[in-house]
Amino acid sequence: MAPMIEDDFVPTLSDADDVSDEEVEVAQSAPPPTNGAKRKREDKKKASAVKKQKKAVDNGDASGYENGADERERDSDMLSDFDFDNTERAAALGDFDGWAMGGSVEVDEVDKIIERRHPKAVAPGDKSSPASEESDEDLEADGISFKDGDSEDVDSEDEDVEEADDDAESGAEHEDAEEEAAVSVPHPDDLAADSASDGEDAAEMAKQKAFFAPEEDLKPTTAPKNGDTSFASMSLSRPILKGLSEVGFSTPTPIQRKAIPVALEGKDIVGGAVTGSGKTAAFMIPILERLLYRPKRVATIRVAILMPTRELALQCLTVAKKLAAYTDITFGRAIGGLNSREQERELKLRPDIVIATPGRFIDFMRNSASFQVDKIEILVLDEADRMLEAGFSDELNEILDTIPKGRQTMLFSATMTSRVDDLVRVGMQRPVRVMVDAQRTSADGLVQEFVRLRPGRESKRLGYLMHLCSEIHRDRVIIFFRQKKEAHRVRIIFALCGLKAAELHGSMSQEQRINAIESFRSGCAAFLLATDLASRGLDIKGIETVINYEAPQTHEIYLHRVGRTARAGRQGISCTLAAEPDRKVVKAAVKAAKAQKGAEVRQRTVDPTDADRWQARCDQLEDEVEAVLREEKEEKVLAATERDITRAENVVKYEDEIKSRPKKTWFESEKDKVAAKKRGAEVLNGPTAAGQDSGKKPRPGGKLSNKEKKKLLDRDERVAGKEWKKGKAEREDGGKPVSKPAGKGKGKPPAGKPAGGRPVGGGKSKPKPQGRRSGK
Repeated sequence: MAPMIEDDFVPTLSDADDVSDEEVEVAQSAPPPTNGAKRKREDKKKASAVKKQKKAVDNGDASGYENGADERERDSDMLSDFDFDNTERAAALGDFDGWAMGGSVEVDEVDKIIERRHPKAVAPGDKSSPASEESDEDLEADGISFKDGDSEDVDSEDEDVEEADDDAESGAEHEDAEEEAAVSVPHPDDLAADSASDGEDAAEMAKQKAFFAPEEDLKPTTAPKNGDTSFASMSLSRPILKGLSEVGFSTPTPIQRKAIPVALEGKDIVGGAVTGSGKTAAFMIPILERLLYRPKRVATIRVAILMPTRELALQCLTVAKKLAAYTDITFGRAIGGLNSREQERELKLRPDIVIATPGRFIDFMRNSASFQVDKIEILVLDEADRMLEAGFSDELNEILDTIPKGRQTMLFSATMTSRVDDLVRVGMQRPVRVMVDAQRTSADGLVQEFVRLRPGRESKRLGYLMHLCSEIHRDRVIIFFRQKKEAHRVRIIFALCGLKAAELHGSMSQEQRINAIESFRSGCAAFLLATDLASRGLDIKGIETVINYEAPQTHEIYLHRVGRTARAGRQGISCTLAAEPDRKVVKAAVKAAKAQKGAEVRQRTVDPTDADRWQARCDQLEDEVEAVLREEKEEKVLAATERDITRAENVVKYEDEIKSRPKKTWFESEKDKVAAKKRGAEVLNGPTAAGQDSGKKPRPGGKLSNKEKKKLLDRDERVAGKEWKKGKAEREDGGKPVSKPAGKGKGKPPAGKPAGGRPVGGGKSKPKPQGRRSGK
């Protein structure tokens, strides 16, 4: 047996062992100073501190632990107020809120502009709309045919809508029209989906059997015994148990109960569970437990946790710091959007755990000499299916090629993929698959509603949304959009109509994003208008409703969106505005819900007159929306100009220091970065939308611009007939050929040469001039 390397992790204690005084000393002591006399003084102080901490452990008192408070004081960047809301402490997982922050919320720029233009922006004063009718009948999974209620018989005030509808329904004809609307109509997406196999083929199953560890590995030696399902039965150390009780975690969730014992043994894990089931604690608890027994002579980075979004990384950091409040485990950040200098100072201290987003992690890895990743022993990919997609593939490959190969790797997600080809490149070694719930299922307390937009009424989508938000779902609502510009535009309309809302998307600064989340969390804003940036991992307590303004591109994204509500055993509602292009995703959602025991799916019928009234109101606000957008753009230009001036002054003032800094490098070119960004956008929004958002030319088969049409016509004329325009002499003579002396170049053009010196079609490029005789 090979001797144990001194710097490796020490295995966790067995079930029969207790926490001794030596273990408490290991968990709380700090590396001794290297200076002689100073070292003796520090040893005396350390011995005194250890005695106090032992006494505190024995008495169950937290006063002897000061490292947690010191750690929070050292975190002086943007997260200084980023803390838990523990005013109403309860020993239940559902009362935990990782986004509670103190301090006041700044007023949004859009609100300032609208307040300046309209001091009293209120909702329309029309008489209240009729109550929306609800139909609890199940949707037909095969055809996704929504049954129209009686309210659809109301004539629309818009003549265009009347022409778009199939027939005007009235009197006795209404029942026949309703039956026709309920008939399942074949759809290309339905046929394509039905042709695909729901299960995995035999080849993939064989790959999985060879790749994943056998099922008996799910029963490790550290599993709870005697039917005890508490955290105390998992042989966790007292500092970890005290942190769990302080946060309010008393009983582990199913994913925590299965994943923690396996992770404590150092095995690779592929974990999946529904949203809101406690996956963050499932990998953070075993990491903290193992780090209590780490060698401490030399500080080094041992754990890297990668997240797809900044908000999710900040949330994970807060959860981890609370759980480790009674240990000496240190944390560092490598998160985009925050102060890089402050983060670099943290990383120079070589913290035990680094929580990062991939881009900033690579930035520090390449451009910061103090950031060493050659000792990383644990790698965690949260929302791993998103990290394995095209948008993050290049960055993830760069990280995996740099960090050590012999590491423990843990992947977690609510829609975790089991495809071996996706998992092989992560470098996992016989991972244990821990899937608590069936794949692609929603939370038990979620009620899924769908509002059908009939053909011809897709343009009224905003009217339906305004009716839902003003009459039905009025508080604690997240509304998801596909595009940032649409979310921002609706945000302005909400403000003009007197609805308090905040927005969250990638075009905002990190400070603005955190303020938006805090505004929504604290109740200052009843609505959060977000893109898929907020669809993964975001845990805000008390979210009642999720509205999909547009159905997402895939069923997986849909599950993450609706997973923002009905978390940790609570109840919640999701409402999706579904038109014909959304048929495929809606069908997948209904089919999955029917296969899930206890899932509730229903149709919500909205009176068309209510939607038309709100749509007319929104159309009247178009000029005002454009004026707000113009004023906002002007203010942004002024702010950018001020920043440029300040930057120029700093360049002049600190020229020597700036020039002395080494130039930052990146692992791929700008062209590769743009291509990766485009691939990521296609995953979320589809290829057409991604091409339009990036400002690129449309794909082949799309509408051509006038310039492109002109180029094609010019090319066809040159190639087809090889006809040339008349020369100057021919034009002066009325189009008749004029004979000219040889050598003047004014007669009939020679074969293959234009008479006027210009090709047909008005092209700008001129051919080489005709050769003229120089003799006089």
